[in-house]
Amino acid sequence: MRRLRAAVFAALFFALAGQGAQAQDVTLRSRDGAIELSGTLLGFDGEFYRLRTRYGELTLDGSGVLCEGIGCPSLTDYVAELTISGSATIGAVLMPALVEAFALRGGLMAERETLEDSAFRYVLTSRATEKPVGRFTFRMTNTAEGFADLMADEADIVMALREIRPEERRTAEAAGLGDLADANRSRVLALDALVPIVSPSNPVDTLSLPQLSALLTGRIDNWAALGGPDAPVVLHLPGAESGLAQRVEDRLLRPVAVGLAGELRRHDDNAALAQAVARDAFGLGLASFSETGNAKSLVLTGACGFQLRAARRSVKTEDYPLTAPIFLYLPARRLPALARDFLAFTRSPPAQIVIRRAGFVDQAPEEVPLDMQGDRLANAIRVAEGVDGLETLRRMVSELATMRRLTTSFRFEAGSARLDAQSRSNVQQLARELEAGTYDDRRLVFVGFSDGVGPVSANLEIATQRAEAVRAAIITAAEAADLTRIEIATDAYGEAMPMACDDSAWGREVNRRVEVWVR
Repeated sequence: MRRLRAAVFAALFFALAGQGAQAQDVTLRSRDGAIELSGTLLGFDGEFYRLRTRYGELTLDGSGVLCEGIGCPSLTDYVAELTISGSATIGAVLMPALVEAFALRGGLMAERETLEDSAFRYVLTSRATEKPVGRFTFRMTNTAEGFADLMADEADIVMALREIRPEERRTAEAAGLGDLADANRSRVLALDALVPIVSPSNPVDTLSLPQLSALLTGRIDNWAALGGPDAPVVLHLPGAESGLAQRVEDRLLRPVAVGLAGELRRHDDNAALAQAVARDAFGLGLASFSETGNAKSLVLTGACGFQLRAARRSVKTEDYPLTAPIFLYLPARRLPALARDFLAFTRSPPAQIVIRRAGFVDQAPEEVPLDMQGDRLANAIRVAEGVDGLETLRRMVSELATMRRLTTSFRFEAGSARLDAQSRSNVQQLARELEAGTYDDRRLVFVGFSDGVGPVSANLEIATQRAEAVRAAIITAAEAADLTRIEIATDAYGEAMPMACDDSAWGREVNRRVEVWVR
């Protein structure tokens, strides 16, 4: 019902202009009285009014106008209002922890008020004046409901466990919210991952991505096919409307145009799912990395012998192929200054500590020396082919031996030269680091890698082009950086260091990447 309401709202957005609640009708008049605008007050951020008029939605500087009407806000005791809606996984622990940390660092008191079972509010009060300065309201449902609230103008920010879908993107644009797929309309708050889990009593320890796909689609329905007991596989997944379940569909099922099949059990939240799998000797679940409980996590493997385990560092580098970024989506409109300060805080080093303590993977870059990458090097040696392959590997080890790999990596959308969501966020993050002088007097090398499909020379050329494209994107984004203090270069080694087997589309995507090495 709420999604239908949101769609209708979007379709009639401009037709209904001026028909809002009478309590919010106001008139804004220039101080010399020469210009007057009447309409429905949509918001006030302490500096600017947002008004729906017969000319469309307008934003006006409050310093140049006088507001008349019962809907006019107080200019002396202004309280910033912010409503955040969407995923309960994000809203239950992570966002409250960030709000409380933000308040503590900003000299504010944060008092939590329960509104209903799925909603609460933080009242932020100045310690100096003991007056409220902000009210942050949270609605915890799921990702789809969060987008519906945004499009119905009932939320300012969406908490999402997946990227916005094409139909949601079109509806948002029709509602005047801008292109929510634009880099400035979304940000990666933290990182999570989809992890296959089983009961500790289940003897199966590894699973390939093709096998996982076959299990989800019912082509494998007995544990005996995986070296386990002769028993039917019972699938455990989050609720169909949850962002995590929809990410399973978008990431694993839509690319091969198939749907779920087999015995399937849905769960209301991650904790319930993990508990059910831990008790079900024949169960297989896809859980959040942040909450696997007492269940056993399976290691992803492939026919070529690679093994990929979900761990903080492999998720952060996106080497683990089922990495799942956690998003905040924002409309193309101005938020109150306090809300903007909070969003800026979520990217700060103290916020990354909070994110990690909440059980999610933070985005703070780490430097990994070559001697801590033994598994990667062993895999590279295992698959190196011929004299050319060994020579490329020797050159790579020789040139990178004195450098460290940043956990900031860049990968691309399937079948596209466009960076994926996490990588677009990484562009902004690394650009800010360059502007802050973090890497002054150091050498950064953007290193391109490819999958192993096709001629070696072509793969090397493609890897080189990708490295150069990422370097250009970083330089463009780092507008305030003094690039004369940093040496930025590119290199490429093609298929020399695969992260996964090339026998699946997911494995090939993991292998096509640009890494950042620093000295």
